[in-house]
Parts: sequence; C-alpha cells; structure tokens
Amino acid sequence: MIDWRVPLSDVSFGEAEERAALRVLRGGWLSTGPETRAFEEEFAAFVGARHAVAVANGTAALHLALLAVGAGFGGEVVQPATNFVAAANMTVAVGASPVFADILALDEPTIDPAEIERRLSPRTRAVVVMHYGGHVARMREVRAICAARRVAVVEDACHAVGARYVDGGAPELSGRAAGALGDAACFSFFANKNLTTGEGGMVTTDRDDVAERVRLLRSHGMTTLSWQRHQGHASSYEVLAHGFNYRFDEVRAAVGRVQLAKLEENNRRRARLARLYRDLLRDARGWIVPFAERGEESAHHLMVAVAPDAGARREAVASLRAARIQTSLHYPCVADFAAFCERGGAGARTHDSPRRGAAESLTGGDLSRSREFARRAITLPLFPAMTEAQVEEVCDALSGAKVKA
Repeated sequence: MIDWRVPLSDVSFGEAEERAALRVLRGGWLSTGPETRAFEEEFAAFVGARHAVAVANGTAALHLALLAVGAGFGGEVVQPATNFVAAANMTVAVGASPVFADILALDEPTIDPAEIERRLSPRTRAVVVMHYGGHVARMREVRAICAARRVAVVEDACHAVGARYVDGGAPELSGRAAGALGDAACFSFFANKNLTTGEGGMVTTDRDDVAERVRLLRSHGMTTLSWQRHQGHASSYEVLAHGFNYRFDEVRAAVGRVQLAKLEENNRRRARLARLYRDLLRDARGWIVPFAERGEESAHHLMVAVAPDAGARREAVASLRAARIQTSLHYPCVADFAAFCERGGAGARTHDSPRRGAAESLTGGDLSRSREFARRAITLPLFPAMTEAQVEEVCDALSGAKVKA
C-alpha cells in the first residue's frame, strides 16, 4: 500500500460528526426514523426541491428514480458514455436499454444536447444528465428537447451537491440548484463525495408521484416503516409493490446533517483550490482544464486535466505516482466495458432499426469525444483540507512530466 503524500481525496470528520453519531447510538433507534426525516427535510430545503428521499447509496437512488419516472421494461434511456457505470447498470436493472451519447467537448465533458436529440426514439423513456465533476450540464437545451418529446429528465447529481445552474438565457432556471432541474435527481454520499456519510444517497424531486413511488419502493413496497409502528402510528402494513431494502440509517443521517451544514464552506474551499490549479496550469502547453472558462457555481467535486495525448497522460501518472501523489480517471467510456459491448453493436442506431431486446446497450454513434477524453483525462487531488502548497506540489510534478512527454 502506497503512503500517499497527497491523496486523491480525504474525509475530514470532526467532533460535530462524532457527537451526532453518538447521540443516535445513545438514543437506541438506528433504522430509518426521525433523524433521517430531518435530514431529508433539510436537504430538500437546501436544494430547493419539494421532496427528498434518503436511500442506501447513489446507485439505489438511480435505480428508484428510473423506476419512478417510468423507465421500465422495453424502454430506452439516453445517457452520457462518460459517467460512472452505475447509471447504465441501473438502466439494465429496470429492464431498459442504455443508449450512450457523446460529450460536448474535451473541455466540457457533459452530455451534448444535440446528441440527445439524435438518439431519441419512440422507445425513449428518460434521459440521464450527469453534472460532471460538479459542473451543471446544459439544462436549458436538455429540458427543451425532452419536454418536446415528453421524456423524463433524471439528473445524475452525484458530483454536484451544492452546484447551481447559471444561464442568462434561461432566467426561469438560472440560480436553481443541481437536484431541482429535472423530474428527479440522484445524489451520492460515498466517502469521496463533497457531502459524505460513508455510503448513502438521496432522490430529490418536485413531483409528488415520483416521491411517493420512491418512498414506497425504498422499503419493500410497504405502506409503513418500523419507526411508525414503533411509535404506535400503525400496527400492521400492506405491500403495494415489489420493492427493495434501500433504507437509510439514523447514524448516517445524523452525520449527513452535520456535513450539510459544512457543505457551502467546504465547496468554497474547493473552488479556491480549483482556481489555483487553473492559474498554475494555464500555461501548460497542450493541456486542457475542463470548464476553465465557464462562469458558474460549481461544486468542484473533481479537478481534471486533459493531457495533450495518451502518452503524455501516462508520463504524468507515472511522475505523480513517483512523487506519491494519487491520481485517477473519471471515467472510462461506459460503452466500451465488456458487459455493454456484449449487449449491442457499435453501429449508429436509427429510429427504424429492428426492435431490440430489453437490456441491450446501444452506442448510437462512434462516441469519439468520450473515448478521447478517457484516453487523455487525469483526475488530480482535490479536497477541502488540501493546502495551496500541496496544489503547487501536484502542478510541479505534472510540469516535470510534461517536459519528458
């Protein structure tokens, strides 16, 4: 195991999180209950959504959101090929086919609205939009395309807690938070996220029907939870649907409430470090820093640089590793994973193509920008407790790699 001088990310829990967890442990109720409900209410208010439903993890959030918006058996879900595999896996889990769309550009690796429009078909039930690295996708265009075709929009906002959409051409949307821009939105509270509870997730929505469905499916399709029966509000329950055990627990809810209170300050720290990175890398010949020119309120979940070519990326990774600086790749092209290659061909999908079987993946094109991004992108360390000296150390090591490349 490498003793990283600069880790990719870091969890900084303090006494407030310890006190919150201890309060729940001493209270004696651990499963979904009043602490979870308070976290949901506070999170909904923070995002500006009518409803927030806490679930076991971000993947569970995607699963339930897709089911709740009707993206079920035999349908298609258009989504970015540059994303974590969870959205595609959950598309298959609900019996639908993931249709992969390309990103806009190497400096804006969010889904291209024109690609969405080209990939819509009579079988499209939803579009998943991923706010890459905490930078909100082009929601004005996405919403217009989907509204015209009556297709649901699901935000994969797992990177974007605290981000806000900025678009002078859409005053009705500009200023809204990620999580309040579609029919449903999904958040992750995994250990490396801006708001972490170790594991956990949240679905936010303004639609009463979506919230009701997610709450029902979260706990086996049961009409009441154990907490309600414990309080004497119910003595039995009915099962209205085939659901899952995606419940959230009280300890994580208590920690999440503390983390939510710290989120805005932690995101401001991330933003300051991201600006420093961009200043130091501004003159790096051939390198691209995504979103560098966009004026927005990002969550700055990731700090990504795009190398001049794949060889330069390999040199950079090796140089940083030698300096005990951890890096990663967000993300390989999902369509190129074996599980998805085996489900569908690489040729373009047209609306008059033969009927596809359920759970078949369709690339819908060559995905050239997504594949090039995967060849050249490198994720650099970024976390609130990171120092400016550490940012400079990372950039120095990257500069040394550029000389060799």
